[in-house]
Amino acid sequence: MKRKKWIQKLLLYLIVIFWSFICLFPFYWLFTTSFKMPLHVSRGPLYFPYGDYEPTGQHWQYLFDEQGETLFRHFRNSLIAASGSTLLAVTIGAMAGYGLARFPYRWPGLGWRNDNIAFWIISQRFLPPALFVVPFLLLYSTLNLVDTHIGLILAYTMFNVPFAVWIMRDFFMNLPPDLEDSALVDGATHWHAFVRIVLPLSTPGLVSVAIFSFVFAWNEFLYALMLTNFDAITMPVLIAGQSNTRGIQWWFISALTLTAVTPVILIGLLLERYITKGLTAGALKG
Repeated sequence: MKRKKWIQKLLLYLIVIFWSFICLFPFYWLFTTSFKMPLHVSRGPLYFPYGDYEPTGQHWQYLFDEQGETLFRHFRNSLIAASGSTLLAVTIGAMAGYGLARFPYRWPGLGWRNDNIAFWIISQRFLPPALFVVPFLLLYSTLNLVDTHIGLILAYTMFNVPFAVWIMRDFFMNLPPDLEDSALVDGATHWHAFVRIVLPLSTPGLVSVAIFSFVFAWNEFLYALMLTNFDAITMPVLIAGQSNTRGIQWWFISALTLTAVTPVILIGLLLERYITKGLTAGALKG
């Protein structure tokens, strides 16, 4: 019996190690490529620095010295768009999710109730985002929102709100309403009970929604490409445009890509425990 458990544990560790290698190797390849000379990249796969090739830091120096101003501008654009849309999505999603979890609603004419309304909200994510590109362009051209931060924030908020509402509604439904009822009996309003009692208890859910919303907005490419020209270009568009008359400079793109993904990786590592709590506390419950 002990031998069987030992074998099962060994197999589990082997699977985890293999899958970790599959997930982490692209980052290792990006990291090593960012220190390779163009000649080393053209020679084919070289895996080990100082063994297969002599590393150099000139690509990183070029990125932060000569291209530092451009990098900072696009990095700032991504940060503004992702942070602004995340703040709006979490705020709207928390309030709408709380309303659907605590108050009975009925859609006039259709007879829809809370579950139907919640499903209709999340169903907005079923449609492919490319379907709305042309309507967005026409609307933004009319409102002068093309190539603006507020334009990207509104677009990303629209895509993040259904997810935020769905997650927060299920999270609130798993919170006992006893504390809220006690606060209401003591004279608190629904708003005070929501802000002072419910939100602090739902921190894992809020953080989970914020992280997923931020990552989506940070990595989004299609709308950032179609709705920006110069002033509001984000990091994914900057990376995709790194091709010139000398071809694709993989060594520079690797350094630029690592710079772009580092904030998201750090956020995920620092707040991983909130993600786990938020999703296992009923956030993905149907």
